[in-house]
Amino acid sequence: MAIVAASTAGDREQDSFVPAALERASRFYVAGHRGLVGSAIWRHLEAEGFTDLVGRSSAELDLKDRDAVFAFFAETKPRYVVLAAAKVGGILANNTYPVDFLSDNLRIQVNVLDAAVKYGVERLLFLGSSCIYPRLAPQPIREDSLLTGHLEPTNDAYAIAKIAGILQIQAVRRQYGLPWIAAMPTNLYGPGDNFSPTGSHVLPALIRRYDEAAKSGAPSVTNWGTGTPRREFLHVDDMAAACLHLLENYDGPEQVNVGTGSDVTIREIAETVARVVGFTGETEWDTTKPDGTPQKLLDVSKLAQAGWTAQIGLEDGLRSTVEWYHDHANSIRQ
Repeated sequence: MAIVAASTAGDREQDSFVPAALERASRFYVAGHRGLVGSAIWRHLEAEGFTDLVGRSSAELDLKDRDAVFAFFAETKPRYVVLAAAKVGGILANNTYPVDFLSDNLRIQVNVLDAAVKYGVERLLFLGSSCIYPRLAPQPIREDSLLTGHLEPTNDAYAIAKIAGILQIQAVRRQYGLPWIAAMPTNLYGPGDNFSPTGSHVLPALIRRYDEAAKSGAPSVTNWGTGTPRREFLHVDDMAAACLHLLENYDGPEQVNVGTGSDVTIREIAETVARVVGFTGETEWDTTKPDGTPQKLLDVSKLAQAGWTAQIGLEDGLRSTVEWYHDHANSIRQ
């Protein structure tokens, strides 16, 4: 990969970089490799023949500790990086702890990206979130909707941190000419998810709620909101495949939406979860609780142009996720 020297103005323009297959023997650091997305990326990279994967748990490396992050990069010198590490949570957690979601994620991103620049990471993918887009963005949401309207207030702090990450990727491209990219996934689910009653996203929360109700014989389940918001869901194994595909086939300053291109209502997804886990009782809706964004469907045209589409159907993905949840009942994040 050729990078031209700095100009007198202090900017660097990217040379004629053309995405190509990554070298399977090169060192590849997956930041957040034990999380939902990171673990799926790790599995996919192993399956694709990568032989020098590097990961550190949060106990081994606190990415909020700048000195520790720089020491780690100095020691390992990865050639490729996927930044999947983040503090994440559902509506309740985001709304209750906005300072934590803003501060922790900003520090993680700045430390990892600055260290990656200093130690010459050639190809890097930053993972954001579809919550970066305005609450009332036209649907389906195009990449150019970024920064065109007000954010959803229940997770605006997290969204601002992720927007800062996108802008840092763009700044690195302008200043250093490095062909780094950013991907914005829709709502993800699958093996390794957080099934905590207070910290999980909507789909794992529904799986746990309906599964426990089915096992206990409860006559009803109560969900937050009205059930009318529409959401798009992508299996995390599809997300992992999309990440490697983008690293090998896409280059550009604009973030790329990653999703399925179709959505369902929360009520519909609840009915599907109930069917998959075998719950036959009633579903009630607590309309005093917030719904969040009315609709969040991504326009995935750019992803399709790059040659990738989702492969795992929602019901099939749910069944495999429920199976994983049952198999790991004693070890899942509570």
